[in-house]
Amino acid sequence: MDESEDFGPWLGRQLRRRDMTQAELATRVGVTRAAVSAWITGRAQPRPETVRQIADAFDTDLTTVYERTSDAVAARPVKWYHRPAHADGGREFGNAAAFAFDADLGVLARESTQNSLDERRDPMRPVRVRYILHELTGEHLHSFLDAVQWDSLKAHYTAAATTDQKVGRALAEGLREMETAGSLLLLRVDDYNANGLTGPEYEDGRFAAVVRRQLDSHKGDNRKAGGSYGLGKATLWATSRLGLVLINSTLSVPHEGRTGRRLIGRLDLPWREVGGEAFAGPAWFGEPDSDRAFENVSRSWWGVEQETASLHLEREGEDPGTSFLVVGAHDAAAVAAGEEGLRAMHDKLCDSLAENFWAAMTGTDTVPPLLEASVRTLRNGAEWIPETRVSPEQRRPALARALRAYLAGETVNELTIRTDVVERAVTLTVPPLRTDGKGATTVTHDAVLLLTAADDSDRTHSQVVSMRGNRMRITSRRPRDLGLGVEPYQAVLLAGFATARDGEDVVRAEAFLRASEPPEHNRWEWTEELSDTYVRGAKKRLDEFRVATDDAVRAIVGARAVAPADDAGPELLRSLLKLTPATGGGRTVSRRGRSYPAVDDIDGEVDTTGAWSLRVRVAVPQQDDPWHISPTACFGAGGSGSGSPVRWAELTATENCSFAGDVLVVAPGVRYAMFSGVTDVDSHPVTAGRTNVTVSLRKAVEGAARP
Repeated sequence: MDESEDFGPWLGRQLRRRDMTQAELATRVGVTRAAVSAWITGRAQPRPETVRQIADAFDTDLTTVYERTSDAVAARPVKWYHRPAHADGGREFGNAAAFAFDADLGVLARESTQNSLDERRDPMRPVRVRYILHELTGEHLHSFLDAVQWDSLKAHYTAAATTDQKVGRALAEGLREMETAGSLLLLRVDDYNANGLTGPEYEDGRFAAVVRRQLDSHKGDNRKAGGSYGLGKATLWATSRLGLVLINSTLSVPHEGRTGRRLIGRLDLPWREVGGEAFAGPAWFGEPDSDRAFENVSRSWWGVEQETASLHLEREGEDPGTSFLVVGAHDAAAVAAGEEGLRAMHDKLCDSLAENFWAAMTGTDTVPPLLEASVRTLRNGAEWIPETRVSPEQRRPALARALRAYLAGETVNELTIRTDVVERAVTLTVPPLRTDGKGATTVTHDAVLLLTAADDSDRTHSQVVSMRGNRMRITSRRPRDLGLGVEPYQAVLLAGFATARDGEDVVRAEAFLRASEPPEHNRWEWTEELSDTYVRGAKKRLDEFRVATDDAVRAIVGARAVAPADDAGPELLRSLLKLTPATGGGRTVSRRGRSYPAVDDIDGEVDTTGAWSLRVRVAVPQQDDPWHISPTACFGAGGSGSGSPVRWAELTATENCSFAGDVLVVAPGVRYAMFSGVTDVDSHPVTAGRTNVTVSLRKAVEGAARP
C-alpha cells in the first residue's frame, strides 16, 4: 500500500486477521460494540486516546494505525482450500457449464472478449483486451509450479485423473503432456477499462459471480450485455487441461479500502478421495478466512509485486480490469499442427477476434471504437511472436468501411462506385411480453442494413453479418434467391443497441433478440426463453425479420444481377448446392446422435474457370483417435448422396484440421472442422452451372487415389 487507507476497512481487516470480534475489541479499549461498528462502517472515528489503545490491542505502534499504509496484523500464508464432499453423498464429476462450449481457443476468445465488452467502464474509451500465450520450460516452469504450491495439489490430481469419467481422462492427458514434454502453456487474458471483480467475497457481486458461482451472469448494464446465461466464464476453465485458472483484478470500486492486486485462484476437479477424505470438486487458492462463518476457506488476498510476478499475473498501470491466467491452455486443432502449434494458437486467437469483433473495433474520428485487441506470444519470458494488434481495416476492410460510413453519416441510397455504402431500414416487429397483459401491442424497430462491394482480399463474401448490443457478430448467412451474376458484396445488419440509437423500440428489440439466442449466442432462433417470455408468434416475427433482410439485400443488388435466359434462375440457384446426409462407409447417419463426421454446411460458387469453389464445414463427433476422412465432390447427387464423382484440383484446410494428401485429418477433441476445395474442370461430366454439387465424407482408405 502506498496511500493511507480509510480507517473502517483497515480496522475490519485487522480484526479478521487477528480472529478478534468487534465485541472483544470494544472490551479491550473500553467502548461499546456499537462504537466499534461505527468505526468500521465509517460513521465515526475513534478519539486520539482510543487510537493508542487500538494499537496496543494489535501489538503495533501508533504510526501504523495513523498512517494505515500497511497492516498491523500479518496475513495468513496463502494455501489451497478443497471443498469437502457433500454430506448427502452427492457427487459431481465435472462442471456441466464447461461442456456447453468446445475446448477451443477461438471459442474462448469470443466468450471472454464478449464479457470484457459487457464490463466496459468508461464509455468514452474502448475496453482493451490482450491475450498472452506463454510457454514455460526448465527453471521457469519449476518456479511457477512452486508459486502455485503444485506439490500440495499432486495427490488431488492423481486421484481425480483416475476417475473413469471424461474430465478424469482429460486431466490424465494434461498431466502426461506436461510430464513428457517438460513444458506448460499459460494463456493470460487481460482487460483494461473494465469494472474488475468488484464486490464482497461471498455475497452478490462480480467477484462472487465469477469465482464462487456457476450460471450467474452478473452484468453492469444487462440491457446491452452480449451474454445472458452466465456460461461464458466456464470457457476459461474448459480451456485448461488442468482445470486451473488464477486471477488478478484491479477494481473500479474499492473493496476493503483497496483496489489493486486482488488475487485468487480456482481449481475445478471432479469428486475425489485423498488420504481417506472425500472432496466435492472445486478448490480455491488464497488466504485462509478467519471469519467463523467461513473458517479456513481460502479467500482473495491483496498481493504484492513479487507475488504477481511469480504467478505471471502482472498488469500494466492502474486501469481497472481483470487478468485471467489459464494454466495448461489447450487447443485440439493446435496439437495437430505439431511444432507450429504455438504459432497456430497465436493466429487462431487473432482470427477469432477479427471474425467476431471487427465491428466493435471499428470507429471514426469522432466515434471511438468499443474495443481494442491484441495477441502476444512468449517463451520463458522472452518474446517469441511480437504483439499483434488486430485491425478490422486489415482483416475485414469492406465490412469496416461499411460500418465507418454509417457511424460517420456517409451512407448513400444506391451503389455507384465500389466504396459506396448503401443503408436500408429493415423492420423487426417485437411481440408483447406475456407480462404486458391484455391489450398490449407490438413494437416496431428499424434495424439497419449496410451493404458495400466486397474487397478483393475477402475470403468470404456475399453474406449478411448480424449483430446487436456491443457489436459482436451473432451470425453470418447468405440471403436467398438473389439470382445469378450478383457482384460479390459485404453486408452487416445492426439491430438493437448496435444501431447506436436509444429508445423504447431499441430496448425492446435488444431484449427480444437476446432471448432468441442459444448459450453460444451464434444465431437468432426459437428458444424456450423466447417462448416463456413473449406471446405466441415470436418465432414468426424472427422469420419475418429474416425475410425482410433478404428482401432489402435483393432490392440493392438484385437489379444489378444478370438473369438467365429462361425463368429457371432462382430454382436453378437453389438446386446447385445441396447438403447431403452424413455418410460413413455408405451408412446414412442422422444429425442427432451421429457417430461419423458429417457435412454440416456447404457454400460456394462457380469460378471464372468453370470450377466449383466450395467451402465446407464438417461436424465431428468425439472419439479418442484422430479422424481420417476422404471428402468427395459429386455432380448430380440425389437425396441418397449418390452421383458422379469429380476430382479435386485443390484442397485447403482452413480451421481445426489438416490434409495429408487428399485425406482430411481432424484431431481428437475437435467438434467441427472447415476446409475449402476447388474441383478439377477436366473431370466434370457436365458444365458446373448445369447441375448440383454435393460433398460426401467417407472413411479414408490408405493409398487411395483421387476419384
